[in-house]
Amino acid sequence: MMENNKSQYVKRTQKDYSMSLKLQIVSEVESGQLSLKGATRKYGIQGNRTVKVWLQKYGNFDWNHKVSAMKKKTPEQELLELKLELEVAKKKINRLEAEAERADHKAIIFDMMIDLAEKEYKIDIRKNSSP
Repeated sequence: MMENNKSQYVKRTQKDYSMSLKLQIVSEVESGQLSLKGATRKYGIQGNRTVKVWLQKYGNFDWNHKVSAMKKKTPEQELLELKLELEVAKKKINRLEAEAERADHKAIIFDMMIDLAEKEYKIDIRKNSSP
């Protein structure tokens, strides 16, 4: 029986997480968007203390004095946060540009459809702006 239990055991492996992901998770937890358990579930983090350690290292809470005074961020932390914000902003810009392009194409197609319908049925579909 002992051999059967050993064969079912799956060893956990250590995962490496990027600094930007760590900072994003810390930001979400500190802002109240996620709880500690919620962050571990959402991002598939194995260890129970992993997020707590990240909060201590990269967060704004002063863990040594147990007060909620904001810690001054290191220049590296500020740079990484700014890089992350820039990356998010660039992705948002790209998404919005793509949406605008699709909307422009859609408007052109609708205009073509109206022109075709007006020509085919010999009726004015567009409203005239002058009285």
